[in-house]
Amino acid sequence: MEVRREYYRSSGKDQCAVSKLNRILSPINDPSLLKSPLFANMSELEFFAVTAFLERKHIAKDEAVFNEGDTGKEMFILLSGKLAAFVSQSDGTKRWMFNISPGDFFGEMSVIANEPRSATIVAREESDLMVLQGIDFYRIVFEHPMIGVKLLKAIGAVQNIWLDQTSKHLNDLMRWGETARRRAITDELTGLYNRRFLEESLKDRFDHGSVGLRKMALVMMDLDRVHEINDRYGVQGGDTVIVSVAETIRGLMRPGDIAARLSGDEFAILLPDTDGRDAKSIAEEIRKSVSDRVVPVPRKPGAAEKVGLQVRTSIGIAVAPTHAKNREGLVVVADDALRRAKNLGRDRVELAG
Repeated sequence: MEVRREYYRSSGKDQCAVSKLNRILSPINDPSLLKSPLFANMSELEFFAVTAFLERKHIAKDEAVFNEGDTGKEMFILLSGKLAAFVSQSDGTKRWMFNISPGDFFGEMSVIANEPRSATIVAREESDLMVLQGIDFYRIVFEHPMIGVKLLKAIGAVQNIWLDQTSKHLNDLMRWGETARRRAITDELTGLYNRRFLEESLKDRFDHGSVGLRKMALVMMDLDRVHEINDRYGVQGGDTVIVSVAETIRGLMRPGDIAARLSGDEFAILLPDTDGRDAKSIAEEIRKSVSDRVVPVPRKPGAAEKVGLQVRTSIGIAVAPTHAKNREGLVVVADDALRRAKNLGRDRVELAG
């Protein structure tokens, strides 16, 4: 190694002799090293000067090259194998970011910026690296500025490509995050909000004291005898009816209203700034629109021929703070009103009180 590090200080015949020795002692003939963008636009002499400082390192499968948060003291070029970069998420899990292929160099930004590692690099398979110590990198830059400039230009060029790829990846992550967020708060079948979102919305309104200053109605709704539809036309027929009802509800919502599917054929609607009379008027419109709608479903499971079904609904309403002072109480009173609508013959709206 000491002989190789003296290479670029030599001249004339000494350079030729050391050059031959370098070809024997260093891995400079490795195709991945020769093609690495780190050495773009370098002369053979400059290439030898840099590779004189490189040291080979073997990484076993699943072994970490370095961990997120480590001090950056080295930069690397992958000779063979496959590496992957991961970052920590808020829940403590690791998320894959990108793969590293032979010829790629990495770890340079922590050395240049003197910042902790921003990701964890793990070997996907048995891998071999070439390692450049940070102190040697700066030695090259300061003692041989022309080589240093070419190294920094190569790093900058790759960083620009990486930033473009990262930007695309972050956009993908944002889209993924938005999709995940929607899935967390919406019902997969109907696209309405789910029970969790409705309960959190109720809780927020009571916890923040908005209920009391302003009224808020909760509408609880069941489809009448939907189990008979499932028995006769199959689960697909029942799901088609549920989706149709959800579309009807969605079409009648005002800005700020929250419609949710709780489970099965159970729905709930949160109506902010709504008293009992207005809530009952909205509920009656929903009930009538649902009953007027003809839903085509297969005559029997898997059949192409379809029949039109009409569905009836039972609805119960409770208003806060008139009927309840807290979230749990409002749900109970609205559910009692729904039960009364069913007991009185179904296909009707009942207001608590």
